[in-house]
Amino acid sequence: MNQRCKLLLMAAGLSLLSFTGQAAQELDKTVAQVNNDVVLESQLNALVAQVRQNARAAGQPLPDEQRLRKQALERLILESLQLQLAERLGLRITDTQLEQALNNIAKGEGKTPEQLRASAAANGQSWATFREQVRNDILMSELARNQVRRRINISDQEVKQVVQMIQEQGQGNARYRVGNILLPLPGNPSSDQLQQANSQARQLMAELKQGADFRKLAIASSAGPKALEGGDWGMMSLGEMPSLFSEAVRNHAKGDIIGPIRSGAGLHILTILDMEGSQQQTVQALEVRARHILIKPSVILSEEKAQAMLNDFARSIRNGDATMAQLAEQYSDDTGSAVNGGDLGWASPELYVSSFRDTVTQLQPGELSKPFRSEHGWHLVRLEEKRLQDATEQATEQRAYQLIFNRRFNEEVQTWLDELKDQAYIRIVDNQLSNGDS
Repeated sequence: MNQRCKLLLMAAGLSLLSFTGQAAQELDKTVAQVNNDVVLESQLNALVAQVRQNARAAGQPLPDEQRLRKQALERLILESLQLQLAERLGLRITDTQLEQALNNIAKGEGKTPEQLRASAAANGQSWATFREQVRNDILMSELARNQVRRRINISDQEVKQVVQMIQEQGQGNARYRVGNILLPLPGNPSSDQLQQANSQARQLMAELKQGADFRKLAIASSAGPKALEGGDWGMMSLGEMPSLFSEAVRNHAKGDIIGPIRSGAGLHILTILDMEGSQQQTVQALEVRARHILIKPSVILSEEKAQAMLNDFARSIRNGDATMAQLAEQYSDDTGSAVNGGDLGWASPELYVSSFRDTVTQLQPGELSKPFRSEHGWHLVRLEEKRLQDATEQATEQRAYQLIFNRRFNEEVQTWLDELKDQAYIRIVDNQLSNGDS
């Protein structure tokens, strides 16, 4: 082949590559800019497809394509803002934490890890995509917990009031599956904004009372965090749900349409999707006494080295070369428990972070765990004892505190997300999806 032919073929090849690259870029265009990040059309299409598949499986109707895509884009924008903040704060979920979470998901669904992988494939998701979504979900959950819990202050008087409510209602008080449609309003809305929100609320209320599907309207119109789930907040007792919800649903029946109700976030339209009756029962709470060694990775100490240290400690304990207490006193980075030989005392497993809770509840007394990762570092845990306690005054107070915290947390998360969005630069590229740039 002469030199001229070679040059012509090379030029043709470069042109083809250039055309292919341009075509790929056009296929996966940007639909929104979120600070320094972008939301791609492929991400939007994937989320819409997932929502459609979930709706088909549940027999749930959906709004029109444009409204569904707007809601999906809103979810992706909020996810982007949270993931960007997590990156700025240096939060990360390690591969080890991710594997632990995936194993727990599989166990919770009664599946093996292989069956979970097959289930993801059957739902049209690659395993890599499924893994990264789980990683991002964990990261956003930890970010919200870290950012929101500092906003929550609970007084002793509030705890006493909830303890009294628990004692009056009984430990098995009724639970409600609440649906919520949120029509957002700014902190100090103008009269036009109030009028527009009230008009939309009246229209939605009229449609609902004429038999419209609540979940469908929530997906189409709600600005709440559960919009793509049809506004479904899941089963909650009155003490667990946000105070706005608890006051509204009290004394209402399944299927009732309630509202509109004004909050700091906007106007809410609520319904009771389902109820579980109240039954008096004796409740016993699991408490565990565990001992642990914590090793925190650092610039000097790698993840692998921290894990290897705990594996060495585990061998020494099993061989009788050292005791757990001795190693905890000498090496544990949890200074509060190290002075007690790593003894954490009696506690409800629910007070621990999720990976620690899940590990310790699966152990038998005297059993030593494998090293595992939490957001605090690498742990080696031995369960010393476990017991079932009647709902004593102390246990009831702990439950009351947790109920108040969960309620406040749900309220504050929405406020935090609204603030995060208000402070961001957001530009919707597709005019059909735009509700106005930020």
